[in-house]
Amino acid sequence: MYKSGFVSVIGRPNVGKSTLLNQIIGEKISIISDKPQTTRNKILLVYTEENFQTVFLDTPGIQMPKNILGEYMLKVSKSTLEEVDVITFLVDESIEVGKLDNYIINQLKEIKTPIILLINKIDILDDEEISLLIKKYEDMNLFKEIIPISALNNKNLDRYIEVLKELLPEGPQYFPEDMITDQPEKFIIAEIIREKALMNLEEEVPHGIYVDIDGIKERNDKELIDIFANIYCEKDSHKGIVIGKNGKMLKSIGQSAREDIENLLGSKVNLQLWVKVEKNWREKDNKVKYFGYK
Repeated sequence: MYKSGFVSVIGRPNVGKSTLLNQIIGEKISIISDKPQTTRNKILLVYTEENFQTVFLDTPGIQMPKNILGEYMLKVSKSTLEEVDVITFLVDESIEVGKLDNYIINQLKEIKTPIILLINKIDILDDEEISLLIKKYEDMNLFKEIIPISALNNKNLDRYIEVLKELLPEGPQYFPEDMITDQPEKFIIAEIIREKALMNLEEEVPHGIYVDIDGIKERNDKELIDIFANIYCEKDSHKGIVIGKNGKMLKSIGQSAREDIENLLGSKVNLQLWVKVEKNWREKDNKVKYFGYK
């Protein structure tokens, strides 16, 4: 008997959705940062065992939209709730259930799809605090299963997979067993560069960053790949911050991105970065669509 299905992973920003999925898949596909709006697109990640395949949907963190890009991201997150076999709701170690988590919980009350709750970051809680959190969520009578995990330390993720095997229906193998994402290399490379920008830049700059891959060329000896990328920001002042004094910031972004890209491609990479300004693009419907958020 082959079991398979689609699982949406939702939660507010920065609870560890991308860390969780990268850990399960065993590859870095979804980018990670401590800043909101890290994941902007719906990304399929495929986990396959013998007689079992889960197609995870990594979605933008659910949050109140502040611009057209934010409205797109919220629409993406909410739309996945209606097209999956199981919903995974990820929360962190916060003892108090916050405003945004309560907003998501109220959305979930209207949905008949089975919901698994994962309580992440339990490595920084003691047993009494974990028990308190589990009881708090059990009292909501909303979740098929509640599993305390540490995505970073790979704790209890095997239990999560076993529960998915129980809940998912009989079905076909949707994707080849060696496929782990529906995203092309070009998208993943752009996301890696954006991740490094998120990690290096000041608070107000990263939200307006978009990375476009202008070209990927493999040299004749196939030992080096040239990658040309544009980093777009929203203000002229931001451009200066991204480049940094004597180009130091841009160099730092490029060096750390190159390492991850080389791991992804299994080849040496010559990464060329340029910084351009597209003023207030997140506020403009045509620009949001032009940059691929449709």
